[in-house]
Amino acid sequence: MVEEVRNINREVLPNGLVVITEEMQHIRSVSIGIWIKSGSRDEDPQWNGISHFVEHMVFKGTKHRSAEDIARQVDSIGGNMDAFTAKECISFNVKVLDEHLPIALDVLSDLVLNPVFDANDITRERGVILEEIKMDEDSPDYLVHEIFTQNFWKDHPLGRPILGTKDTVKSFERTPVLDFYGERFAPGNIIICAAGHLQHSHFVELVAKHFEQLKPQTNGFHSPKPTINPRIIMRNKKSLEQVQICVGVPSHPITHERRHTSYILNTLLGGGMSSRLFQNIRERQGLAYSIYSDLNPYRDTGCLSVYAGTSRASAAKVVQSIVSEFRKLKIEEVAPDELRRAKDQLKGSLMLSLESSTARMSNLARQEMYFDHFYGLDELIQKIESVTSEELKDLANEFFHTDSIAVTVLGNLNGLKLTRDQLAC
Repeated sequence: MVEEVRNINREVLPNGLVVITEEMQHIRSVSIGIWIKSGSRDEDPQWNGISHFVEHMVFKGTKHRSAEDIARQVDSIGGNMDAFTAKECISFNVKVLDEHLPIALDVLSDLVLNPVFDANDITRERGVILEEIKMDEDSPDYLVHEIFTQNFWKDHPLGRPILGTKDTVKSFERTPVLDFYGERFAPGNIIICAAGHLQHSHFVELVAKHFEQLKPQTNGFHSPKPTINPRIIMRNKKSLEQVQICVGVPSHPITHERRHTSYILNTLLGGGMSSRLFQNIRERQGLAYSIYSDLNPYRDTGCLSVYAGTSRASAAKVVQSIVSEFRKLKIEEVAPDELRRAKDQLKGSLMLSLESSTARMSNLARQEMYFDHFYGLDELIQKIESVTSEELKDLANEFFHTDSIAVTVLGNLNGLKLTRDQLAC
């Protein structure tokens, strides 16, 4: 395999704003992202959901463009524009053909720099987001994860929903929205990334033209580290046909030196069709259609969770089967051929995930947010290759303890009970 040297350049504007590009000469697209380095976990409880609300509101019109102008201009150049709010960041991004880079950056910058936050639009958008909350509550797999998260990081902003709650969203008025925007959208809190067919110096010039007038201001928004509450939560919802199950344990923060071992542990456990959970619970026992595990690392904590949907009659058996997979990983070393498969699966998905300019752009932003250096693909592959079966067993023994397993069960429970004894691992 030929070593792929990533052509990454980074520059900091005088006001503290960071600009990063990656030149990909073999494609015609460019993806641009404006990233705010704080998300829903950095909100005060009474304003839970305001990051996501502001992310919606900037699309409603700026000093220079109406909402319709924004949509038309992006469509007229065949661009894809998107935005999202996460627990630790907000992102506004657009993907276009290289020749449309200046206009794409102009529209994106206008959204972020000049939103008007019209009072009537705010009222209307509250209604839209209340519908979005209802839509999510009607989706059982989303809901079980939300209840799980709220209990796992109880009384901490990390446990609160990104969308906010019906009560918090109803209280969003123009003044708190403007205050929040003024605090967060400051140069020390912004990263602008682009990947694709572009020139670094030209891109930096364009960014400077739009953003250099922002006054320097640093970001002090960092909520304290959460404590973890591994509780068993049984939530009755009669209308559901299936019982939704979420089982999780604390895991490492995003920059932890053993993170590559965690990736492999997650892949072995529930990442894909050859994983232990899928093979055991779906293929051998036929107890679930959907079953997988997920690693959610944050800047100071993390969670490794397993999701399954099953019948009420099988729910206890599924939980016990999940826990027995935890136990096996603690006791037995992973066989060489299984370890090889997990490494190859992880390497394959990593390489495939970096084929698009959008993925590269997001990767630049995340590396800048959490790491002090950019990891090349070869460096990552070397880290994955060096993980041993002993290290996996050690990590399993660190993660999987009867007392630290949290479980949320949602559905028509009809007297279904779960005790800590059934989680013995």
